[in-house]
Amino acid sequence: MKGFRYILLFVLMILCSVQTTGAGETARAFLDGVRDYKEDRFAEAAAAFLQIADSGINNGKLYYDLGNAYFKKGDIGNAMLWYERALKLLPHDPDLKFNYETAQSLTKDEKGDKDFPLVRIMFFWKYLLSQTQIQWTAILFNLIFWFLTALRVTRRKNSFQTLRHVILTLCLIFTLTAVYNDYEADFIQEAVILPAKVSIRSGLTDDATELFVLHAGAKVRIEKEKDDYIRITFSEGKIGWIKKSEAGVIY
Repeated sequence: MKGFRYILLFVLMILCSVQTTGAGETARAFLDGVRDYKEDRFAEAAAAFLQIADSGINNGKLYYDLGNAYFKKGDIGNAMLWYERALKLLPHDPDLKFNYETAQSLTKDEKGDKDFPLVRIMFFWKYLLSQTQIQWTAILFNLIFWFLTALRVTRRKNSFQTLRHVILTLCLIFTLTAVYNDYEADFIQEAVILPAKVSIRSGLTDDATELFVLHAGAKVRIEKEKDDYIRITFSEGKIGWIKKSEAGVIY
């Protein structure tokens, strides 16, 4: 596993993001976590980093360090959860991707891919670019389109007509993709299985029929919540109920 980076930068970010007293406590917790990690006390390091995350700090590097601590601790479920959360903020970080793929190779369940390969090919930009990059690309194409439109109006000529049509098409594609990504983020929740082994059942009781089994690190989609249970989908045909405590939501 590749080690820690940007420690000083992260501490400075903490000091600038919260009030002075809180910053001191948060910085101490982070430095304690770094020390524990370097001294192979991975459970203590994870607890220190988790304290910072629970305080409301939303930082990809922090989530990455949490994933590393849990991985070294041997907790694949929580390692995958925090790597998934880190990837939401740092989708192109090479070290994060390497560690994520390393942890994923140790999971026991085949990836339950919800998107067909043809869909990934046809809409490759959705999977190639991050949500933020798609939003900025949509804004850029909008600006270019309206700039070309303004040129046409002021010059009273059909200049750049073909280019305008191409830009308009790209503008619509990326705008609609950005809208769908927002919808997906707001209404489609995914989670990671945390315990070493979980029985997915047909109902909301421990004696309901066991439909199949998932293991730590498996990524699922949350379809419905009821009482202390959630109905999850792993792949086509693999749907059932588990306790909320058995899965960590990716946010």
